[in-house]
Amino acid sequence: MSLQQRVTDELKSSMMAREAVRTATLRMLKAALGYAQIEKKTDTLPDAEVMAVIQREAKKRRDAIEEFEKGGRAEMAANERAELEVLSGFLPKALTPEELEALVRGVITEVGATSKKDMGAVMKAAQAKVDGRADGRSVSALVSRLLP
Repeated sequence: MSLQQRVTDELKSSMMAREAVRTATLRMLKAALGYAQIEKKTDTLPDAEVMAVIQREAKKRRDAIEEFEKGGRAEMAANERAELEVLSGFLPKALTPEELEALVRGVITEVGATSKKDMGAVMKAAQAKVDGRADGRSVSALVSRLLP
């Protein structure tokens, strides 16, 4: 079953179970997927593109949580957290800090990076290997810390 079909099936089951937050989140995701389909001029999206849409929506939720907490809007942050939890169910398991560091160290060795000047090449290779299991901000911070 494709990831897009899984989203549709989950939406149907959440509607039948009358789970308001889950249903609203999945409807939002289905709409975002629809916009991506229109943009790509296709009837169905490959799983990689569906995953990219889900990651983009999850990032929006993380950013919103951060901003709501800065603004003292705990109830809005809680709502965004609930939506992020639903979206996280479709994302691959995140890398632990130790796994991420080992991966980045391996990429630095692979690329042959010796200084911060090589950060772009390391980031490109690391992002390809991370494949959505860690956010770019944490990868970037780790790469800059590990490069002399």
